[in-house]
Amino acid sequence: MKRSGQLWDTLISFENLYLAYRKAIRGKRCRPDVAQFIFNAEAELFRLQRALQEQSYQPGVYHTFWVYEAKPRLISAAPFRDRVVHHALCNLLDPVFERGLITDLYSNRVGKGQHQAVKRAQHFARRFPYVLKCDIKKYFPSIDHEILKDLLRRKIKCYNTLGLADLIIDRSNPQEAQTDYFPGDTLFTPCQRRKGLPIGNQTSQFFSNLYLNPLDQFVKRTLRVPGYLRYVDDFLLFGEEKPQLWEWQHAIAQFLCAYRLRLKPTGVTLSRTQDGFPFLGYTVFPGVILINRAAILRFRRNVKKERARRQAGKVNLVHVKCFVFGCMGHFAQAHTAHLRRKLLAEAWF
Repeated sequence: MKRSGQLWDTLISFENLYLAYRKAIRGKRCRPDVAQFIFNAEAELFRLQRALQEQSYQPGVYHTFWVYEAKPRLISAAPFRDRVVHHALCNLLDPVFERGLITDLYSNRVGKGQHQAVKRAQHFARRFPYVLKCDIKKYFPSIDHEILKDLLRRKIKCYNTLGLADLIIDRSNPQEAQTDYFPGDTLFTPCQRRKGLPIGNQTSQFFSNLYLNPLDQFVKRTLRVPGYLRYVDDFLLFGEEKPQLWEWQHAIAQFLCAYRLRLKPTGVTLSRTQDGFPFLGYTVFPGVILINRAAILRFRRNVKKERARRQAGKVNLVHVKCFVFGCMGHFAQAHTAHLRRKLLAEAWF
């Protein structure tokens, strides 16, 4: 396998850091730490470049908080300076690994995304009578650091670039505790191996695609599943017969042990495609896509919160419009014309 080297000079170039800075500020210009960085952007970028050149760069402390939409998640926000570095690193790593990813991986890729994944799922639902939906148990907290570093080294041989990637991985803040045991483990193995990546980093999104790429290759090349797609740790297998799908599920569960991952017991469901199946906030049928009830309830709840913030003078009308029409854009990917008219009539400010 050919490996890529001599990436470091390009990574720390001012052009790459400036591109990373432009990506990092999208939608975040009004935040105090971002505004402060923007005020003196050129000097900050040169200072950051110097720290990388001198190998003195050290990541800052994460700001963590919980979100409870759909399910509880620990979100970790890195300092803005670190987010620029994350984008700069991904600018170089993305093209190297993109060629080795399967077509039907839809998370965190240009031209893909959640809505394209749902449409692809409907395409498969029209071709196959059954679908097996799988989910990885506590995926981000379970990603093993040593395995991830090994996957990076299979394609990258630039010492400094690998050192920066290792630094970002090693400085991940503690995630939810996971104590799963796998074949060959001793009593203390789960405690001795570093694992877990922070949800919220650009690098974590990239690493999440990379870490499960061997699974994608196994499903497509070894199991030869004709209908398969993945979005982060949610993936669907489509087939003609139930026993075949259960056989594939068993093979996948065994394969994941090598990467110290397990399927979520309550996340594995086998359905008839004609009856519809939930996927990424939608219910997918061969002939129609519907929005999940939970998303509707969440929109109504958030409208009440935004209305109160608007009346208190904490947000302006531009913010309110972005919120409402952003949600409507999400709903518009399903067959929801009547529902959207009803929700817009309720969303008065």
